[in-house]
Amino acid sequence: MRGLACILMFQTHCYDSWLTPSLRQSKFFMYSQLGGTFPAPLFLFLAGISFALVTEKLWSKNLAPAQIARTTILRGAEIFAFGLLFRLQEYVVAWGWAPFSDLLRVDILNTIGLSMMLMGVLCWLVLSIRGGPQAKSALILSAAGTALLISLLTPLIWTAWRPYWLPWPLESYIDGVHNLGTPQAWLFPIFPWTAFAFAGLAVGFILQRQRRKNRETQTFFAAGAAGLILTAASRWLDAQPRQLYPVYDYWHTSPDFFLLRIGMLLIILSACYAWCRWGAALWGFSPLIQLGQASLLVYWVHIEFVYGRVSILPKHSTSIRTASLGLLTIFLAMLALAFARTRMKGQGPEILAWFRSPIRAN
Repeated sequence: MRGLACILMFQTHCYDSWLTPSLRQSKFFMYSQLGGTFPAPLFLFLAGISFALVTEKLWSKNLAPAQIARTTILRGAEIFAFGLLFRLQEYVVAWGWAPFSDLLRVDILNTIGLSMMLMGVLCWLVLSIRGGPQAKSALILSAAGTALLISLLTPLIWTAWRPYWLPWPLESYIDGVHNLGTPQAWLFPIFPWTAFAFAGLAVGFILQRQRRKNRETQTFFAAGAAGLILTAASRWLDAQPRQLYPVYDYWHTSPDFFLLRIGMLLIILSACYAWCRWGAALWGFSPLIQLGQASLLVYWVHIEFVYGRVSILPKHSTSIRTASLGLLTIFLAMLALAFARTRMKGQGPEILAWFRSPIRAN
């Protein structure tokens, strides 16, 4: 699933950066950007699932809730720090034409890190209050409830309940206002984006529970069926003549759209399970799995070659064919980078020893 998110991210960024202004009005561009609505929810949803797996593992070792929280929250803080470092790098590389406010932009890495820290707090509270065999159910309900609450509050947080009193760098983490006066749909504030992480957290705990009961296959296909139901419910709610909120924006803040995307994520989850258990993932080398294993690195690197000063093609100046060739180049380069990263992982000491060893004469 992470590899799929990477590919969707590549095509979104490449066509957005390289196509001419006239082609940006075409249906081709519209559909490419529609595919770009999936990477961020996928990364956050998978962060939640991974968080549940790690929490379950630590919990099985009989660690105290405070120890589990410390480990997971520190990992979230590390990702958040990576997000700040990434913004600093982007600003330095674009020195001279990037505004200083870019340093404070709320990007996806920042939100993933914050989501992990918030999930760590939630798990700590639940495990401290509810222990024993009932803790798993409490974790599932609290995670799902938090996701739903964030989604329901988002339309109000973006309009009537906006925290105007906060400085814009802090308010931007709440509603994505940046320094532009109104919330921006291209940023990744807590509302609504962390809701995807908490939804993934609930799904992760459900998967762990059913795996122990040897119902893995049934659970994944049930997830796909639930996804179909949620997508249908989303469209039905959107068609109702009366809406709950004074300002209704289906494509950005509506809980109905949140239901649609969660439904699509569950369908993708079920399809990826089938792909990995019975499909082409079993044939040997899998580009999707390879990219997914180094998703943070390829995200970090590809941005510079698509949007940065070292872009491999001129920005807003190319045809669909040329941009597609550039996309293929980016895909192959990032796949090679991911392959090298996974093969070299943990081999740093051996590589250093090889360079330091004296050359022996025959």
